[in-house]
Amino acid sequence: MSPTIKVFAGTQSRYMAEEICKELGVELGQMNITRFADGEFEVSFEESIRGCEVYLVQSTFPPTDNLMELLLMIDAAKRASAKTIIAVMPYFGWARQDRKDKPRVSIAAKLVADLLTAAGVDRVITMDLHADQIQGFFNVPVDHLYASSVFVPYIESLGLEDMVIATPDVGGAKRANSYAKYFNVPLVLCHKQRAKANVVATMTVIGDVEGKNVILVDDMVDTAGTITKAADLMLAHGAKSVRALCSHAIMSDPASRLIDESGMAEMIFTNSIPFKKDCKKCTIISVARMFADTIRRVHDFKSISSQYVFK
Repeated sequence: MSPTIKVFAGTQSRYMAEEICKELGVELGQMNITRFADGEFEVSFEESIRGCEVYLVQSTFPPTDNLMELLLMIDAAKRASAKTIIAVMPYFGWARQDRKDKPRVSIAAKLVADLLTAAGVDRVITMDLHADQIQGFFNVPVDHLYASSVFVPYIESLGLEDMVIATPDVGGAKRANSYAKYFNVPLVLCHKQRAKANVVATMTVIGDVEGKNVILVDDMVDTAGTITKAADLMLAHGAKSVRALCSHAIMSDPASRLIDESGMAEMIFTNSIPFKKDCKKCTIISVARMFADTIRRVHDFKSISSQYVFK
């Protein structure tokens, strides 16, 4: 007998869980989070989940309460005798710290993977990790989805001619190259040098953008300093228009202002992180259907790779 699917939401990802439940045709599970005066909180499920396949929807963007909430949800589900516990993390936070790039630093992405595993998670479903190798930090299955499944149809709907795909930094070349190969268009790189974290010192364009409609591709936008600088640089080199596709809208201040003041025509995000700020040039595309389809396939023991446009 197949176990019952139950979907529960963390505080900041309830909007996503509701959309996923609507696509699946199930009710969002009842869960209570009690907060104490000192900031501590307690998670409790308000319905039986014994023997159930439990999906816990929570992105782990700052503050750390979101990560702690997910860990407590996993622990509570394990202690309530759930058959299988799957963490659905549209945005996997702390992923930028994925290696030792200088002496005496932490590798936070590995630590988070260990914490989730220690809490009792059986599987993780996430999207557009900052680095693909983070999947190897886990000792449980990881279903890594790609926002290209929703971005590609949107790009096609624009009907752009003379298109080129660009990346705001060399680190994103592999991701951007996948789009360039799919659309059979040139790839342009930006080489940047940082003065310090979140501050770009210099940037150079490698490739021809004159008279082209440029699509910048990145996995996340934090302060938007890099991507707006890249967009303005492309326009200064003769680009006809510049748009950007970014999976995760972290959008720390002053990101919205920088985007609206830039020459960029449009910034396209998924709704992996709740976006509540005022930014006239931002377009949000839902990935709830993609996650719901993945949950359905995991439950039915079907392959999920067939839903990839490309990796």
